[in-house]
Amino acid sequence: MQVPQMATPAIALGIASLVVAACQPDRSGSEIGAESLPAVAIDADDIAGVVRSSNGPEAGVWVIAETSEFSTRFVRIVVSDDQGRYLVPDLPAAEYELWVRGYGLQDSARIKAAPGRHINLAAVVAPDAATAAQVYPAAYWYAMMHLPTEEEVADIPGGINNYLMWIKNMGCVGCHQMGQRSTRTLPDEWSDIESSEQAWARRIASGQAGGNMTRLALEVLQGVPIRYLAEWTDRIAAGELPASIPERPSGLERNIVATVRDWSNEKAYLHDLSGTDRRDPTVNAYGRIFGAPELSTDEMPILDPVTNTVAIFHVPVRDENTPTTNSNPVIAPSPYWGDEAIWDSKSNIHNPMLDQDGRVWLTARIRGTSNPDFCRKGSDHPSAKLFPTQRASRHLAVIDRENFEYSYVDTCFSTHHLQFAEDENNTLWTSGDRNVVGWLDTKKFLETRDAAASQGWAPVVLDTNGNGRLDKWTEPGEPQDPDLDMRVPKGFYAVMPSPIESAVWGSNAFSYPGSIVRMVHGANPPQTTLSELYEVPLPGFGVRGADIDRKGVVWVSLGSGHLGAFDRRKCNGPLNGPTATGKHCREGWTFYDLPGPGFADLAQYSIESSYYTWVDQHNTLGLGADVPIATGNLFDGVHALVDGEFVTLRIPYPMGFYTKGLEGRIDDPDSGWKGRGIWVPSGDRTPWLKEGGKGSKPLVVHFQVRPDPLAK
Repeated sequence: MQVPQMATPAIALGIASLVVAACQPDRSGSEIGAESLPAVAIDADDIAGVVRSSNGPEAGVWVIAETSEFSTRFVRIVVSDDQGRYLVPDLPAAEYELWVRGYGLQDSARIKAAPGRHINLAAVVAPDAATAAQVYPAAYWYAMMHLPTEEEVADIPGGINNYLMWIKNMGCVGCHQMGQRSTRTLPDEWSDIESSEQAWARRIASGQAGGNMTRLALEVLQGVPIRYLAEWTDRIAAGELPASIPERPSGLERNIVATVRDWSNEKAYLHDLSGTDRRDPTVNAYGRIFGAPELSTDEMPILDPVTNTVAIFHVPVRDENTPTTNSNPVIAPSPYWGDEAIWDSKSNIHNPMLDQDGRVWLTARIRGTSNPDFCRKGSDHPSAKLFPTQRASRHLAVIDRENFEYSYVDTCFSTHHLQFAEDENNTLWTSGDRNVVGWLDTKKFLETRDAAASQGWAPVVLDTNGNGRLDKWTEPGEPQDPDLDMRVPKGFYAVMPSPIESAVWGSNAFSYPGSIVRMVHGANPPQTTLSELYEVPLPGFGVRGADIDRKGVVWVSLGSGHLGAFDRRKCNGPLNGPTATGKHCREGWTFYDLPGPGFADLAQYSIESSYYTWVDQHNTLGLGADVPIATGNLFDGVHALVDGEFVTLRIPYPMGFYTKGLEGRIDDPDSGWKGRGIWVPSGDRTPWLKEGGKGSKPLVVHFQVRPDPLAK
């Protein structure tokens, strides 16, 4: 048994404030010529007041309360109402710094504040456009980059759309927030590099991910992005500013309360988190949140949001010779870490998920890649008889959250994401294998501890001969045969057990234009398992993360700047047979334009580069059941689609917030907005690039939505 150890207290972070006017305490409005307003009602743990500038009350600006008195960072952020009034609710006892940030303003001075007080705040109008633009979301800066001509990308399959997919959510913005201050400028350490193109070639070669970034830019995209990235940063260095200006939060966006904490360490990043059971989000109410640091470290951070403390659990591996990411070479020295190989993980935890009893299930590496005999040809395992496997790069594990006993689950399939089905066996479905989809009967595993007997896997096979059963199939690349089925290499990226039928859906990423798959087990899996394939049609492309609502509609983050929705019930033609190979049922797709500007050369499509979509099936946030929420990777937050319109939940401080996943939890269904919320980790692989710089830790954010901007 391994008991988590407490992490070192967080470093209190700050930013260099601009010289501004501030006022305190109660009746400061008269000092800047604003008409007095009645005091906002508060409790002993609230701070409230009015934000005014020389223009009068400032509506839709952020009021930020921050303290360094806890072992985690603690920041609570609210938005002012249409009269400039604000209320920061439920602050733990501490001394806070209180200040204002907003579009059209420069940051106010930080003033000392304590809960239980009315404090009016003086905002200062930005003296010029350049000052105002410093707090614009990254999207507005990234949109300044020019795009190549069709001729320049003619040899890239899919042309400009495939290029866009890779510089957006599948490649560049698949790991980083492009357009925040650190990426729209070049490090001072490289001032002696002769040209910006050379500096960008040097930048993407930095660190342990340098090989992957270089291959993407120079091989997949044939070197084209380097020129345009260099020209982009040159124009910004010369003083050019974004062409469009973001709107301030309005409507429901003014009801948002965001709480920001940090965890882990300055060299690590977090891919995902979990603190409840997706199927019943009241599990583990007010309990600990478990983070997944993926490639960066084996030190799993565990946040206690009640005490604002972080514990660390060292995730073990079964086999001592399990590979470590520390072996990944530093291709070129980092301007932040030099030649140091900062990543060091054997377990490579990608995704955690709690079950009905609060156990924490993980996609985690437990050994090397070579599979045991029961996975291979000659085994009597039912799945191996149908489709033997040789390798698996990541597996499964489970933590008992009471005593932290860690159990290994050796799988014949690679894993990435995981989701529980709503069935009597609590089947755990996984993604991450290129050739098969794997599952685990967790009920059987917990009763027997027999990993081999508890798991199964199946290839993705289309019923192209149309007889309704699994037959011999053609292999990928072979001509279609009217007498055979067709196997397609469409391993899942996202995995989505359907809540309305015995089927599981998956998204197929990293190929243009991308697709989704519906897999049906049948009566005797895997021998009866068949699938359906649906390619995303134009204007959509760039399928990445996806989720399903309780009506069976699949929601997909797209690199084209859309949130896509696929409703199989709208399909008119046959869903099996020789024509059902992916390009059918275009009528099943609907596209919603994500917020934000477009590239100047492609203004009609949003630049937003959403990495993942999660559906709030159980109204954990309070915006309604079945609300799809797409990660807003260039907007410092997430986008919730409410009644056909996007509501953006943003983190204005520290700037550079970027996430790869989220989860909702209901801590108390009877306490209104205070008992609900979504938990969102920062997922940028380089946390030192956000506001605060080197020394910054990964963040974990709790978004809540109250009924109005002054609700206590």
